[in-house]
Amino acid sequence: MKLKITVHGTAYEVDVEVLDAGEDLPVPSSPLPRVNAQGCGKRPISSPIPPRSDAPTNGAITSPIAGTVLEVPCKEGDTVEKGQVLVVVEAMKMEAAINAPSAGKLGSVEASVGDAIREGQVVARYV
Repeated sequence: MKLKITVHGTAYEVDVEVLDAGEDLPVPSSPLPRVNAQGCGKRPISSPIPPRSDAPTNGAITSPIAGTVLEVPCKEGDTVEKGQVLVVVEAMKMEAAINAPSAGKLGSVEASVGDAIREGQVVARYV
């Protein structure tokens, strides 16, 4: 069976094999690598997500996914380094970090814990 899946505006065609309930699922030969990112000296985040390539250039940092804000480890006025965690979002029971695309000083943080954010929504801005 063929399916079309769109991720961040890019369409992918995938072949899907339907297994009978009695068939065993294949087991990967090696475990998948785990990716960690540190957020302002706090606990590791399991899934950092890269900044959107089509993000606005006016200093706005946008969310590449929709979800619920779990953590905002940085605040307005903080100086951040490239790759530093700015916001942690939960989407489909997975935690993902929104990292700073470049070094700079935050002029505003527009996401708060508990906020529901949509893809492309501004979560922070550089000065």
